[in-house]
Amino acid sequence: MITKTMQEAINNQINKEMSSSYLYLSMAAYFEEKHLSGFAHWMRLQTNEENQHAMKFYDFLVERGGRVSLGAIAAPKGDWTNSLEAFHQVLEHEEMISASINELYELAQKEKDYPTQILLQWFISEQVEEEKNAADIIQQLKMIDAHDTAVLLLDKQLGKRGG
Repeated sequence: MITKTMQEAINNQINKEMSSSYLYLSMAAYFEEKHLSGFAHWMRLQTNEENQHAMKFYDFLVERGGRVSLGAIAAPKGDWTNSLEAFHQVLEHEEMISASINELYELAQKEKDYPTQILLQWFISEQVEEEKNAADIIQQLKMIDAHDTAVLLLDKQLGKRGG
């Protein structure tokens, strides 16, 4: 059985993961509007991934005899100056999620909740990958600068991301 403290923390994380999904869906819509379907594709896959993360926490909570309690999700930002600004927000957001996962891990250690620690190890590794992916795209966008042709090439590359 999971402790009430851990249950509340995991429910908060479910909300953060669903908020992430909503943010990336908003970014997908922004990129669709800009006719950058590859960027939009990348964001839609990111949306799906964040939903999967939320469900991983959801399923874990149910398996441990906890109660899932869903909270409201705030409307995300819907417009960015350019692709670089959007991906800076992706990186900042992923860093925030990483910090949240790390706090959960510290709580699981304090609670001596070993099953949750094992689950969170997967998320810690996942967040390293998430931050790297965003940072790599930021660096590519910085190299591109304002060359529209290069942005279109990156758009095409991002559109090839598998799910």
